[in-house]
Amino acid sequence: MPRVVPTPEPGAPRDLIGGLRRRLMVMLLATIGAIGAATVAFHYQGAGTAALQQDQRLLRLVPMLADSVVVPRGGAPTDGTDLTLLMAPPIQEFLADRDGHTAVGVFSPQGERLVGADWLPVLLPTTEAPEFVSVVDAGVTHRVVAQRAVTEAGELILVLADGSDARQHWLRNVLLRVLLPNLALFAVAAGVLGWGVTRALQPLMDLRQAVERRSPRDLSPIDERQTPAEVRPLVNALNRLFARVNEQSDTQRRFVADAAHQLRTPLAGLQAQVEAWAQAARSMGAGDLLSLRAEQVLRLRDATRNTTQLANQLLALSRADALRDDDTARETVDLAELCETVLAHFLDAAGARRIDLGLEAAPARVQGHAWLLRELLINLVDNAIKYTPVGGAVTLRCGQGDGGAGAAWIEVEDDGPGIAPAERARVLQRFYRVPGTGGSGHGLGLAIADGIARVHHTQLRLGSGAAGHGLCVRVVFDAVAH
Repeated sequence: MPRVVPTPEPGAPRDLIGGLRRRLMVMLLATIGAIGAATVAFHYQGAGTAALQQDQRLLRLVPMLADSVVVPRGGAPTDGTDLTLLMAPPIQEFLADRDGHTAVGVFSPQGERLVGADWLPVLLPTTEAPEFVSVVDAGVTHRVVAQRAVTEAGELILVLADGSDARQHWLRNVLLRVLLPNLALFAVAAGVLGWGVTRALQPLMDLRQAVERRSPRDLSPIDERQTPAEVRPLVNALNRLFARVNEQSDTQRRFVADAAHQLRTPLAGLQAQVEAWAQAARSMGAGDLLSLRAEQVLRLRDATRNTTQLANQLLALSRADALRDDDTARETVDLAELCETVLAHFLDAAGARRIDLGLEAAPARVQGHAWLLRELLINLVDNAIKYTPVGGAVTLRCGQGDGGAGAAWIEVEDDGPGIAPAERARVLQRFYRVPGTGGSGHGLGLAIADGIARVHHTQLRLGSGAAGHGLCVRVVFDAVAH
């Protein structure tokens, strides 16, 4: 069958790069916009401050303009020809600094223009308080102040105009100093970002295409030397994932092969028994009764039980393997209550062999999968009863505290033949039985219990019984506070 390799979508890398570029552009534009808005507000506030200072300067110049009004021949003026302005130095400096953008005017209390340009407005303050207005002349906005003042020529209305109003220039300053530089910065940054994103993501795109070109069965690690340094942490994570998936696949393949091998023997025995009875039935009539010896029925029962037990053990082994790396759906398990439940389950089997099945339980709680811990204890007790001689003893124990700080434990001890220290590591392997061992076991009980213990991040500890013979199996867990 030809290998089907998924074809990567042509637009996918471009979409990824384009999407990232768009997000960066939005973030950049928002940042530049916020900075521009803050700068505009700052410039506008500065322009307002400058305009306030301009108004204050005009107010300070009004008394000096009043001192500049003289009447050469004495007496109150009757028209503008009798009025002379001898500009004080501050007024002369004011007019010189802003040549063409300043003006002064003098008006009679009735509003008659005595001195000043025609464009100056006629303002008639009713009190001595100054009056400010803005006047546009020849495209220039002038700030104008008018105030009544007592001069050598009598009470007059004095006017000063300044065309350097800071507020009329702030928009041009903002355009030149804020908006245009920021727009240029955005254009340059957009080009750099587009090039940089494409260049930076190219190794990731290459890695993506390399993974997509792989066969679904190809779980070999990616060569780190062929990848850039920027994506090596991702490559390491992928290699670890490939290794775990490969390990689970190997475990499943071994499980299927072992299950097929182990089920072949009991199923063959069952088939042989049934075939023998079927052959005997062929030679008999339809109404004849087929007689069986008790030994044959017992052998069939034992074979059926053996097959059922093996199927259950294989199922438990498979479920334990599936939960090896899963820490979810855990619950608090009371070990004392668990031991009592398992003890009641084996009372009949122990009584049939006159085995003293006892329980020594102290309060202990752990976090784990309750049904898996029950399966673990069932396999340990079943193994102990199966290999303990008639009239022997099996004891279940559980407790908390003496296995280390914050430790809880369960223990199954028997006075059977035990396991030699050299064999204790091998009996935890699947389908391994100590040479010379009797009984009808499959070599799965301790392997299942050890697999369940590893799901709970611990393992079986095998030792000798209290009297130096027999087997003692202990499992230590992290305890849960009561």
